[in-house]
Amino acid sequence: MQSLKNYNPTYFLDDFKGTYYSGEWPTLPEIFTITVKRFGSRNAFTDWDTDDNSKRTYSYETVYQQVQNLAQWMIEKGIVKGDKIAVTGKNSPEWATVYLAALFAGATICPMDYALHENELENLLSTACPKMLFVDTEKFDYFNNKKNNYSVFALNRKNQNYVYTLKASKEIQLNQMPAENDIAAILFTSGTTGKPKGVMLSHRNLVSDAFIAQYNMIINEQDVFYALLPIHHAYTMLAVFIESICIGAEIVFGKSMAVSKLMKELKEGKITMLLGVPLLFNKLAAGILKGIKEKGPLVNALMKILMEVSYLIKIFTGINIGHKLFAPVLKQANINTIRIAICGGGPLAKSVFKLYNKMGIDFVQGYGLTETSPIIALNPVQHFKIQSVGQYFAGHMEMKILNPNEDGVGEICVKGPMVMQGYYHMPEETTKMFTEDGWFKTGDLGWIDKENYLMLSGRCKNMIVTEGGKNVYPEEIEDSFQLETDIQQITVQGYIANEDKKSEELEALIYPSDSLFEKLNIKREDNSPAASEQIYKTISNIVSKINKELQPYQRITKITILEKPLEMTTTMKVKRNYKK
Repeated sequence: MQSLKNYNPTYFLDDFKGTYYSGEWPTLPEIFTITVKRFGSRNAFTDWDTDDNSKRTYSYETVYQQVQNLAQWMIEKGIVKGDKIAVTGKNSPEWATVYLAALFAGATICPMDYALHENELENLLSTACPKMLFVDTEKFDYFNNKKNNYSVFALNRKNQNYVYTLKASKEIQLNQMPAENDIAAILFTSGTTGKPKGVMLSHRNLVSDAFIAQYNMIINEQDVFYALLPIHHAYTMLAVFIESICIGAEIVFGKSMAVSKLMKELKEGKITMLLGVPLLFNKLAAGILKGIKEKGPLVNALMKILMEVSYLIKIFTGINIGHKLFAPVLKQANINTIRIAICGGGPLAKSVFKLYNKMGIDFVQGYGLTETSPIIALNPVQHFKIQSVGQYFAGHMEMKILNPNEDGVGEICVKGPMVMQGYYHMPEETTKMFTEDGWFKTGDLGWIDKENYLMLSGRCKNMIVTEGGKNVYPEEIEDSFQLETDIQQITVQGYIANEDKKSEELEALIYPSDSLFEKLNIKREDNSPAASEQIYKTISNIVSKINKELQPYQRITKITILEKPLEMTTTMKVKRNYKK
């Protein structure tokens, strides 16, 4: 394994500075052009969106030509520098082509969440005011048949005005190219019912973050990244899409978390870099453990011993024997080609983190926010800490804890080239996010150790203060339940246990999994007292077991069983805007 010591991921840029770019960092069109120059014949985009579900792959040279064609057409149709172009749809080569072409045409791209309802997307569009909208097939007719202030075009070949058929009538010069500090993308993070909050990220923000992240992670053109999570989200957009086009790696576009498609794409795509959220890795982990248990108690016990040995050898020697030792198990789960797995979008349970490393997969966590492009901490593979969401990139950015308490826990603040330009048309909201001396306030609570590893505690606004004055971070408690397959969703919140004292204790809102109902032979719609009592008793036993592992002030004292799941974000986290 190549060492991170003295590793410089930007080593090749010096050969292109002055000819292909002139700023401190290349723009996205410039770095993509450099990559085409370096690795033009290599695979760039892959998916299975064909009539017979066969694999289709485009090389970097082919993608470059498709991008050039579309950018020229955009300019011919009146796009000028600074115009907005919106894109919303499933992960696909077409989505990525629109993204790049908009930037080559000098426009700002506005990626939008395809899972939103049409009226919610309309709210975003009315804020962004794009000149063009590229949309996938399920929503194409809705937007195409409406009277809009923007033109509508298709990401899917089944619709008219399909992206790959749009070409200029003559050769058009791309003379509106963006500068380093121009806004590349506006990412809408919230506000779908009110005024949406759009995070403005410059070319410098995105390109610098893609390269700075590599100081803790060695990747190269031979890697295959899996774009499974929605690509409009900052995490996938940067850590998969932009990261890949900066180094010449291949991107496999996944469109669904359906198990059959997931297994097919993992196997046929020969994925080496798997980026996901806790929900995805918990599902895969549960499948692995289930497969081992089914082999019987003797095999199960032996595997546990071997995994512990594998983990100890890796920790103390750096040698990864697990990948070969457990090759049959990994192959059965179609993850045997994975070189590195990265979890973001929320802290992962230590037990899950440890499981993957025991099995021989280099598994690490990262941390960031949309406003920071997003990566600001990443565990180095060769020196990871299970309890940490990553080591921040000292020397390339700054991080500090604002107003730490006696345990060193306070609000995480950062400075660096990846910090956003502000919120779109929201100067007052932007000002609130920064200290007077220019530090960006993340809104997250945590502490930093002596080696610059960040330990995350929770969100400032979610913190619960108990009667004894103890600070409780609900996310830490929720993480303890990640391997409990009988629970699909758990959200911890405070409740007033004693009205006189106004003392606050912890309540768990729990949505049981389908597998629990199957195990108890109960239908979910069965609301009889007997069925409800069985479900409550089983859930209560799980909570009691976890409570024993927690500090007294962290223990759950009230359980509420939910009939419907709480609304979730794109990265599978519960939206904490619910009402009891």
